[in-house]
Amino acid sequence: MDLIWHRQPIFLATRARSMSNTLVLTGGSRGIGAATALRAARAGYAVALTYLGNAQAASAIVEAIERGGGRALAIQADVAKADDITRLFDTVDREFGRLDALVNNAGITAQQMRVDAMDVARLQRVFDTNILGSFLCAQAAVRRMSTRYGGRGGAIVNLSSAAARLGSPGEFVDYAASKGAIDTFTLGLAKEVAGEGIRVNAVRPGLIDTDIHASSGEPGRLERLKPSVPLQRAGSADEVAAAIVWLLSDDASYVTGTCLDVAGGR
Repeated sequence: MDLIWHRQPIFLATRARSMSNTLVLTGGSRGIGAATALRAARAGYAVALTYLGNAQAASAIVEAIERGGGRALAIQADVAKADDITRLFDTVDREFGRLDALVNNAGITAQQMRVDAMDVARLQRVFDTNILGSFLCAQAAVRRMSTRYGGRGGAIVNLSSAAARLGSPGEFVDYAASKGAIDTFTLGLAKEVAGEGIRVNAVRPGLIDTDIHASSGEPGRLERLKPSVPLQRAGSADEVAAAIVWLLSDDASYVTGTCLDVAGGR
């Protein structure tokens, strides 16, 4: 099992267990996920974040949370694998004792290309990570948070994308389609568990300044697309994180089944 202590194979902040709310955050080592982990910790959450391969980046986020007086745990997990999800939530049960919130942030895209050039392996990986992973994590969270199972309720925020509305032609139609599925999943699950104390919402980021653009093959994509954004700029990861943490909070207590655009009007 891969957890992170700083400078050791396992990390847990050294504070004694408290009664703070616990958040599971997938894909929390960089970009929007990292910003959400830091903001959620400042809001009082104990944060269990996952990472796929970059243990160093995950450790840095955990250490930053600890320096601020918070509590955090990083767990290596591939959300496309059911066994990893089981291990993730079992670890949270053991280390934190309960679950109050889930953010389904982990997601991938790939090199820009047309649909007729995409192979099956690419499509399978994108759909398994972006759709199946969100379903599996939500399933595990509901079994812990729902009053149906003796839980005390909670909140789930799924990461969608403005691509679900825009389609991403010539670039990432597979990614856009996976996020369209997340929109529908959010609405259906919200209605399913509303009477069990769980609110379910989604955030749809637009053009956000993260490294996803470079990793998909176009480092200059932000500059190319900024003129299409009514606010005439890219957003920041922290601006998206602010929306996510708000949806988790009691300030959003009457909000469920909503997809919140954080896209500069695009």
